[in-house]
Amino acid sequence: MEREGSIRIPSGCAIAAVISREGKRMTGEAIIGAMKPMHDRSNGLGGGFAGYGIYPEYRDLYAFHLFFDCRDTRKACEAMLKEHYEIVKGEVIPTRKIPAITDEPLIWRYFVTPLKSVLADLQLDEKEFVARTVMKINTELSGAYVFSSGKNMGTFKAVGYPEDVGVFYRLDEYEGYSWTAHGRYPTNTPGWWGGAHPFALLDFSIVHNGEISSYDANRRFIEMFGYKCNLQTDTEVITYILDYLVRRQGLSLTEAANVIAAPFWSTIENKTDEYERRKLQYLRTVFPSLLVTGPFSIVLGFTGGLMALNDRLKLRSMVVGEKDDRVFIASEEAAIRAMEPEARGICAPAGGEPVVVRVKEGAY
Repeated sequence: MEREGSIRIPSGCAIAAVISREGKRMTGEAIIGAMKPMHDRSNGLGGGFAGYGIYPEYRDLYAFHLFFDCRDTRKACEAMLKEHYEIVKGEVIPTRKIPAITDEPLIWRYFVTPLKSVLADLQLDEKEFVARTVMKINTELSGAYVFSSGKNMGTFKAVGYPEDVGVFYRLDEYEGYSWTAHGRYPTNTPGWWGGAHPFALLDFSIVHNGEISSYDANRRFIEMFGYKCNLQTDTEVITYILDYLVRRQGLSLTEAANVIAAPFWSTIENKTDEYERRKLQYLRTVFPSLLVTGPFSIVLGFTGGLMALNDRLKLRSMVVGEKDDRVFIASEEAAIRAMEPEARGICAPAGGEPVVVRVKEGAY
């Protein structure tokens, strides 16, 4: 019989992130290293990374990263893209063959820009059109999956441990001002390439540790607005909720955090600042179906910054530290120390309190 404490039962999944406030670019080596001391938080069924500022030569183009099941699917997808986009460049995403990563699909990237004539005909802004394209491909084109679609950023994910996924994608050869990472420990959803984190739409990317008990209510609401949750994991819906609240509804990141990790009504009523109390009442009243319940810690990556957020009861671990112009976020302090042994100010943010870090204006 195993004695209590003789085996480690992790609290599910590992997340990590680093950002330079000065916009200094760093390779993916440090973020890969951050995942090694958290190895036991994963079970080899998913790992991934997101890097920001990694495509400066194509900074004005959308970088579509796609998985394809075969060459014919890729050709069909290219034909679909050419009807609505100018494809400036299309290529295989470079990888290293390693024993730990197997059964990989075809992995391509396309640097594209929507045709102005198409946007004019549909009377859509550029970001909305790109978001609809992602939903269309992922829903209608069997065997194709867009897993990254932002400008000057990209996500890289696979079935495997995250430290192996980073080596597989050669992230040591990329440089970005911000990186996020995830090691997956799925408990009630399958492990497959598309189900690994981060989940991304446009420049938003999410890594998540936890469970979403409100998933069905969240999904039903968000799908009324054209989003499609079909990737067989609950985390996908958080990405779409934040896109809906921030891009489409115009909320600030803090306001969006106060929707998905809303304070309890009793906490709101005890607010002494009347403006703050009324704003929180408004957000809880207007967006009740977007309250995310269950244990979670997430890191949102976006152009020019990061946001870290725990559920309001803080049922999942997350710590933050800093050194010079860099800020570090991780499930465990050991991961931060792996990135920067001299990191200081290590602290655990309160439940429901967002930590937003932004790069200096113009530095990216």
